[in-house]
Amino acid sequence: MDIQSQKVPVWDPFVRVFHWSLVLAYLGTWASAEEWAGLHNQLGYFILVLVGLRLLWGLVGTRYARFSSFLRAPRTAMAYLRSLAAGRPTHYVGHNPIGGWMVIALMASLTATAVTGVTIGVEDGLWEELHEIAANLSLLLVAVHVGGVLVASLLHEENLIRAMLTGNKLRRNPDV
Repeated sequence: MDIQSQKVPVWDPFVRVFHWSLVLAYLGTWASAEEWAGLHNQLGYFILVLVGLRLLWGLVGTRYARFSSFLRAPRTAMAYLRSLAAGRPTHYVGHNPIGGWMVIALMASLTATAVTGVTIGVEDGLWEELHEIAANLSLLLVAVHVGGVLVASLLHEENLIRAMLTGNKLRRNPDV
């Protein structure tokens, strides 16, 4: 760690437990989709509870957990993408602008997947098709999210997976 960097607590315990619980629940729903309908359904409900709690925490939680700290204007997100493409990404202590929008996209797609899954029993045809579309979108977003974490970790020279385990990130000068 150089003289101009310092560890900063960013991801509070709630955010970290939420994140890894969501990862495990998502993997569980994916693995149980064909063979274990009961487990699949229970995990879908659990995902809805997790997302609901995260929405609440996004309004009243700690500094870096609040949506107001990481939802930035689309032009700021595009500027971040340009800095990323140039190999000189702007460093953010919390979520970068693309990561912030990914949080929202993942929560929306997972909510859509869970809600359409819950309604399948009401009218199977349409809801089943919508559930499949939402599930595939969620899978795509998860893959993009993991890829983005790996790319950002390399370009920023910081282990974002470790940061989501320990809660600490590096503050660099200058950063946002």
